[in-house]
Amino acid sequence: MSPVQFQKRIRLQHARSMLVAHPGDVAGVGHRVGYDNPSQFNREYRRLFGASPGKDAHGIRTNTALSHAGPLP
Repeated sequence: MSPVQFQKRIRLQHARSMLVAHPGDVAGVGHRVGYDNPSQFNREYRRLFGASPGKDAHGIRTNTALSHAGPLP
């Protein structure tokens, strides 16, 4: 992995954490982690994680909530 690829991965992982903890403005999160172009952020995020930023974060929050709820009766 090149240094640029490493930096991109770190940025996107940070964005993922931000979106899971504080859902909302995907473009704003992309900008805060260093992307000036929202479509580039969405494209690169989807390439790394396999889903759009909003959908991925929602899925993580849902799975986390279900795993913390415990077993079904």
